[in-house]
Amino acid sequence: MQNSKPIIVVGSINTDLVSVTERMPLSGETVLGSDFNIYPGGKGANQAVSVARLGYPVRMIGRVGSDSFGREAHMHLNRAGVDTELVETNDGPSGIAVICVAASGDNSIIVTPGANATLTPAYLEQHYSEIRNAGAVLAQLEIPLDTVEYLGEICSREGIPFILDPAPAATLSDGLFKHVTWLTPNLTEATFYAADGAGAAELEPRSAVRRLQQKGAQGVLLKLGQEGVVVGDRDGRIEALPAFDVRAVDTTAAGDAFNGGFAVGLMKGKSAIESARFATAVAGISVTRPGAQPSMPTLKEVEQFIAEQSVRVT
Repeated sequence: MQNSKPIIVVGSINTDLVSVTERMPLSGETVLGSDFNIYPGGKGANQAVSVARLGYPVRMIGRVGSDSFGREAHMHLNRAGVDTELVETNDGPSGIAVICVAASGDNSIIVTPGANATLTPAYLEQHYSEIRNAGAVLAQLEIPLDTVEYLGEICSREGIPFILDPAPAATLSDGLFKHVTWLTPNLTEATFYAADGAGAAELEPRSAVRRLQQKGAQGVLLKLGQEGVVVGDRDGRIEALPAFDVRAVDTTAAGDAFNGGFAVGLMKGKSAIESARFATAVAGISVTRPGAQPSMPTLKEVEQFIAEQSVRVT
């Protein structure tokens, strides 16, 4: 059944400083870049824009600094169609991400949280009524972990689907996993959480999904990049879905595009598998374009892309 309630995204709002180079530098090495751009970003903001570009109502809860980066980020969210009434401006710097993109499309990222670090549980408490009226809630780990924990408690208490992107990887309580409706790690993150820390050998995808569900996550969407996604639902079914065959230019926001697409699919009454297929198309388009938020496709573009790929998504 289709849901008309807005999606709420609680998360980071950053500015991405992006350098493009032939290959990633080694430790201690300097390489020349071929291009540099400044884009609006942040995992939270990216996911909110993904939802908005797909034509679904979305509200953002987050914080920016009182600098030019913050003002620009706020403006870009508004222009994308995101409701920013619950985005607050703090004294101090905004969040920044320094991103290196190789010719292959692969990337490495350093995030300095800035104002994102001041998004506290108390701020969520102020907006409890707005959160409880959400159709679904999206979150990530570029904001304080105690805030994410409290958000999970709210969603669990109110029966709201809670979709958590557990990146960047951090030590999480078992209690948080039990609040998660859908956990959306990549394989590196999934291995980290399944093994309770770094250093473990990379797991086979289906094993990783099972272990994360054993920790308490109801459903898992294991994002494998060009290998697609493995979906583990609450009924114990595990299904692998292939990625679309595209030429990647910039994979920075692929995961964020996927999460936004998956949430929209669920809100439109699609099953988890159907929503994951739809989200894979959203992510597939995003990697063919540079930048994070600028790469997010519209619903019309996704529908046309799916039709051209001869893949039916109902």
